[in-house]
Amino acid sequence: MTKDREICDALTALAIKAGAEIMSIYQSEFVVEEKSDSSPVTAADKRAEKIILAGLLEVAPAIPVLAEEAASEGLIPELGDEFFLVDPLDGTREFINRTGEFTVNIALVRSGAPALGVVYTPASGKLYAGVVGDGAWRMTIAADGAQTDRQAITARPVPGAGLIAVASRSHRSAETDDYLETLDIADFAAAGSSLKFCLIAEGAADIYPRFGRTMEWDTGAGQAVLEAAGGAVCVHPSGEPLAYNKRERGFDNPFFIARGAAG
Repeated sequence: MTKDREICDALTALAIKAGAEIMSIYQSEFVVEEKSDSSPVTAADKRAEKIILAGLLEVAPAIPVLAEEAASEGLIPELGDEFFLVDPLDGTREFINRTGEFTVNIALVRSGAPALGVVYTPASGKLYAGVVGDGAWRMTIAADGAQTDRQAITARPVPGAGLIAVASRSHRSAETDDYLETLDIADFAAAGSSLKFCLIAEGAADIYPRFGRTMEWDTGAGQAVLEAAGGAVCVHPSGEPLAYNKRERGFDNPFFIARGAAG
């Protein structure tokens, strides 16, 4: 097993542990607070991040971590060439609305690009993971945390019958709709959080345009899974790969398009 596969397995265990904590709060009467940027936050975000940060300190103490809730409080370390990206609860609005479409995202970035990542949907028990250059996979997580039904996944080539597009359930924009009208779209699926990347990675969709603001922790793990499955995430309209450690931008992303296999 490669070193990156070992790290990915360790991140998988952390995501499952954080997911169990999230679900314990999801099934209770939780309180919604507001961060300084007016975005919502709950105890689930905070407790999940605490679990993940403690785990990463054991897994790789020398690698710095850029984590959403810590960053919202101004706690941003010097990142260097290699760092972890953590979004402990991607899709907080989906969590609040109880749609089940929220995820735990953990990625390792190396030289400005995602090297590996894990996306876990605790409400459905689906977990996606991938190591770029070494494949992607999907598994089911049982109620007791056991990992079952592990299967390799690959993004599919563009189908002749038209594309299946996927876009945000909570953040869809007019620009997105305008762009989709320029394509041969056969069907459309709405999804929350980083699940959109995973739908393309497993061949259930073909394209995800995002013409709205996202942060690096929103996209790193999903991009890693998709690229490991043979897809791509490119800046729009330049076509360059979506890159990371953009401190000068405050770690936000430009507009991008995620796609399946090239052909």
